[in-house]
Amino acid sequence: MPGTFSQIYIQVVFAVKGRENIISSKWENDLYKYIAGIIKGKEQKPIIINGMPDHVHVFMGIRPSVSISDMVRDIKNNSANFINENKLVNGKFSWQEGY
Repeated sequence: MPGTFSQIYIQVVFAVKGRENIISSKWENDLYKYIAGIIKGKEQKPIIINGMPDHVHVFMGIRPSVSISDMVRDIKNNSANFINENKLVNGKFSWQEGY
């Protein structure tokens, strides 16, 4: 049907590996902006991104044709690379498996 618009709204929560409290208030906003950029880069809609020192909440709108698992995988991989490349934590940062 012409002119039909569909969008799915989803909240995803994922944690730092081992639930360590290492997301610092000094750089958390940069991380949230980076995650928003990943979502926009996939031509989807970031609505709000926030979190705590040990986990992140991402509320976003996606088209029904987008795989949720692929989107979350890309967000987690790219954001972990951002944290590691900018040396925002001591040692290697990673997210827990799953979401």
